[in-house]
Amino acid sequence: MNYCLAIDIGASSGRHIVGWQENGTIMTREVYRFPNGVKNQDGHLVWDMKALLESVISGIQAAFSEYPDIKSLSVDTWGVDYVLLQGDEEKWPCYAYRDSRTEKSIPEVHKIIPFAELYSHTGIQFQSFNTIYQLYDDKMNGRLEGVTDTLMIPEYLMYKLCGVKAREYTEATTGGMVSAQTGEFDMQIVDRLGLPRHLFPKLSQPGTVLGDLLPEIAERVGGNCSVVLCATHDTGSAVEGIPMEGNQPFISSGTWSLLGVKIPKPLTDEGSYQANYSNEGGVGYTRYLKNIMGMWLINELRKDLCPNTPFPDIVEMAENSDCDILVDANAQEFLAPESMKAAFDRATGGRLENTGDYFRCAYRSLAVCYRDALNNLEKNTGTKYDALYIVGGGAKNQFLNRLTEEATGKKVIALPIEATALGNLKVQLEVK
Repeated sequence: MNYCLAIDIGASSGRHIVGWQENGTIMTREVYRFPNGVKNQDGHLVWDMKALLESVISGIQAAFSEYPDIKSLSVDTWGVDYVLLQGDEEKWPCYAYRDSRTEKSIPEVHKIIPFAELYSHTGIQFQSFNTIYQLYDDKMNGRLEGVTDTLMIPEYLMYKLCGVKAREYTEATTGGMVSAQTGEFDMQIVDRLGLPRHLFPKLSQPGTVLGDLLPEIAERVGGNCSVVLCATHDTGSAVEGIPMEGNQPFISSGTWSLLGVKIPKPLTDEGSYQANYSNEGGVGYTRYLKNIMGMWLINELRKDLCPNTPFPDIVEMAENSDCDILVDANAQEFLAPESMKAAFDRATGGRLENTGDYFRCAYRSLAVCYRDALNNLEKNTGTKYDALYIVGGGAKNQFLNRLTEEATGKKVIALPIEATALGNLKVQLEVK
């Protein structure tokens, strides 16, 4: 039996899932789970990469203890964030995308290359945390001096496991510096911003085998296997893992809701620009999608309002509310507020009266945001769709699914599966 290990890491948790194929179906078993999250350090939001790496290694050890014949592993995570390296030495901290450090670098980048021009090159939607703005902040603050490599989070973790530095295509596209035409880093952008060219080498595709575990890692985990690049951006893996009939729009629903559809080549036209749609790299296709704030709103409201209340009870409170107030679920004020409740109070003028109102407002606002994004998607692709697939943790929320179906007029097909891990495993299992 060929066993593979998917290490799927999100902003709030990570999981190690062993997979194998039986009669053409990928079977899975979760063997390890661990918490993740940003921490506040010197007034900035950062990732504790040392702790994250230790959790990754502990999970691999747990996997080998049950499945000693694992042939390969791969890591997928969120996009845009990276680790700076000076040779083999890290240059800390590793900033998190919710940190506000790009407030000064964004206007400086746009002075040199207006966003409309950037979009025509890359087809990547504007987000304040895009890698391009983070790297320019590093340049402005002298952090790139002596730096030999920038590795995105999954690339860094796999480098620490096998010793090979690689830059993977789907993850790279999230940062706003990959050419929509060539699928490689856009050196015009690099040169105009005065960034070091050596930080932007040729990209590797999903399915690339990097090598075996380092001897010291193999000894720690009690086994050895190949390290393979999956679609290392978790949305790229999630889309690969959706058992879809035909080509329909999807929502990968977690901390973020990624709403999109597969298209054969990028759309960088005026309609896509105005709708702020992204053209991210997929496994042989383009993911035409939009980032929407997602379950972050719900999770943060829960922290403020009822941290010990189970999610089914929260949904029930929202269903029992008759609140009809809406907010812009994608507004910048919800990205990293000190208090999500206070952010909703500001956005609604203090009109939410009870806990159920806050959650109903959030759920309904998400459904309306999905509707608007889907309308733009259909207009820009020139295609009408009749279904909407929802995968990930948010797919379990029947109330939100119903609101989404009502708002969009589409048949919602909710698949509460580990689509990201399935996509990660699918790429590994196809490696000969």
